[in-house]
Amino acid sequence: MSFDPYKFIELFASFFAVTAVLTLHEFSHAFVAYKCGDPTAKWAKRLSLNPLRHFDIVGLICFTLVGFGWAKPVPINPNNFKKYRTGLALTASAGVITNYLSAFVFYPLCMVVLYYMPYVAVLSEFLNDLTYYLFAYSLSFCVFNLLPFYPLDGFRIVEATSRRHGKVYQFLRKYGYYILLFLIIESFICNIFVQFGQGYGNYTMAMWMQNLNILGWFMRFGTDILGWPISALWGLVPW
Repeated sequence: MSFDPYKFIELFASFFAVTAVLTLHEFSHAFVAYKCGDPTAKWAKRLSLNPLRHFDIVGLICFTLVGFGWAKPVPINPNNFKKYRTGLALTASAGVITNYLSAFVFYPLCMVVLYYMPYVAVLSEFLNDLTYYLFAYSLSFCVFNLLPFYPLDGFRIVEATSRRHGKVYQFLRKYGYYILLFLIIESFICNIFVQFGQGYGNYTMAMWMQNLNILGWFMRFGTDILGWPISALWGLVPW
């Protein structure tokens, strides 16, 4: 098997993009919590742009395998917030908002590199891959984190906006992590069969397995909906 330098460049750019997206996401949680009056994340050294302080091994492996995962949750103490529910809601939503705004910024950067970067084999390939993955991962991480399963931001938003933590909340709090792992594993297995079907010309099986990919379907739907305003607005620019 021959060595493909461009595959290595793509993997390197992908890893760098994942690192940047996860770090911005977690830093925004810590920053907003601190501004709302809670220094817990700062004391835990999470108010940092050092990616090593934010990585969660299982979440990073999931991101590597299926393209979405999570980082280590930022510790907070809601009792320190100046306004309890406001601080909790702002802190919970800070990550997905940052990722969406990042996607809005990275999209035109990707277009600039694509259309105006002089072709220099390795450098051009790396910058094309990097800017694309920065945009794609920012958007997909935003959508993924809106799922209402612990430890994702969607669960934290439900927690912040729900006055009564009833049976649904208790169920999501207790079993959300396992549901999330099941969805990721199911998505990973479906993707394997999709690739297998496409590789052997069995497109019917590939189509069926793609339809059975619950998490993949949700991610495609979510990224299409949230990505449309970004591409539509920047599409008005005469590149």
